[in-house]
Amino acid sequence: MENKLGLSSDDFQNAKNKEELLALIEKKNKAYRKVKKTISYNEELRLLQIELVKLQRWISKNQKRVAIIFEGRDAAGKGGNIRRFMEHLNPRSSRLVALNKPTEVEKGQWYFQRYIKELPNPGEIVFFDRSWYNRAVVEPVMGFCTNQQYKEFLVQVPEFEHMMYEDGVIIIKFWLSITKDEQLKRFEGRNEDPLKRWKFSPVDKQGQILWDKYTYYKREMFSKTHTSYSPWMMIKTNDKKIARLEAMRHVLSQFDYDGKEEAQTILNPDPNVVMRYYRSNIHTD
Repeated sequence: MENKLGLSSDDFQNAKNKEELLALIEKKNKAYRKVKKTISYNEELRLLQIELVKLQRWISKNQKRVAIIFEGRDAAGKGGNIRRFMEHLNPRSSRLVALNKPTEVEKGQWYFQRYIKELPNPGEIVFFDRSWYNRAVVEPVMGFCTNQQYKEFLVQVPEFEHMMYEDGVIIIKFWLSITKDEQLKRFEGRNEDPLKRWKFSPVDKQGQILWDKYTYYKREMFSKTHTSYSPWMMIKTNDKKIARLEAMRHVLSQFDYDGKEEAQTILNPDPNVVMRYYRSNIHTD
């Protein structure tokens, strides 16, 4: 009996190793590319995660403070990226921050106050699944802040980040870029998968309806908050797996950590996937 790959149980038993199995799949010309791509991805992911473990050890040893921010439209892949980053890191010196909507008390505080207490301690990496940049895009699009609050944020955020920069906090800001068609496809996939249905929210439904409004506020955010000391890095994420690998490569490329020269894979990101924001760029989303 053959499976979807066109292989029988005898084929699997007779193949002596991975290379022979791949050669047999290619010969039968069914789903070969998909299998080969998955194997290649898993191998690259493992090698890059080994480097992340080495990087974390160096950060801990040298008492560095690193904040990695993941922003982007809904379904762009923020959570999936962060999970692969953190999968093999020591939880004692790495942390995920994904804050809920502010409480009534927090609404009365300075906007940045609840984020300040989440910033990395010496020797720690903190991953932000959305961040203070909620006020730059999601909040004005959805009417969750006033126009005055929005304007004050755009004035204050470069100074806020400059203070962190001067104090030695290393900030890496990612914008995960996704096309409108791909976002719709992922929304539909969430609804069809009972394990992912929890991800779909009323705010998500507005993502397609308010696409152009999101685009306007996204561009305003970049023009006001892309600085030499805290630049925005754009990542094309229509291919989720490639995006994950290239995001890791960018982070690793920013540090001269112990054992970097012994890496078994490329550590510089693909400039066609990861790039600095420029006003002249033609953006995917």
